[in-house]
Amino acid sequence: MLDFSTKPTLSGLIVTLRPVEVGDVPTLRALMADPEVGRLTGSVHTSGGQPELWTPEELTTIYRDWMTASDRIAWVILDNDNGAIVGEAVLNRLDQDNLCCGFRLWISGATNRGLGTEAVRLSMGHAFAVGLHRVELDVYDFNTRARHIYEKVGFVLEGTRREALRFDDGWVDCHVMGLLATQWQG
Repeated sequence: MLDFSTKPTLSGLIVTLRPVEVGDVPTLRALMADPEVGRLTGSVHTSGGQPELWTPEELTTIYRDWMTASDRIAWVILDNDNGAIVGEAVLNRLDQDNLCCGFRLWISGATNRGLGTEAVRLSMGHAFAVGLHRVELDVYDFNTRARHIYEKVGFVLEGTRREALRFDDGWVDCHVMGLLATQWQG
């Protein structure tokens, strides 16, 4: 039966995806404090708002659980130029019966260099190599950079959850996108 118990390191030209380790918690927690990450992931609800962070102990528990979970793979995204952790990529919500899972990614402070695109490609390459049929994700309407990356990799808009996120004094749509193994261009 398909599961995510095996958590490989995936190497590309500009990024490496390495399974998260407990020792990564301080760096990841600091990166999660980036207001831009909070806004683009829907973790904050006001412009300039600060994400509410888990305590180091809570994050350690979360990542320790994820390190051995069979329903997800959490990777840190390493910038190959300097070896620094710049974000996180996660295959999650594995549905073994339907050979489907979710995907999410965030990067802090290292934009416009292709890191996100390569991290998505590496993640999707792994997802389809292990036998998944489908990967799906959500992206907020104001996260045009991420949507562009997902479309470039082959994700297709499947629908919109209208006004799904309250932000400032308004509402933001959330787009549902999917990629099938038969569409994957690797």
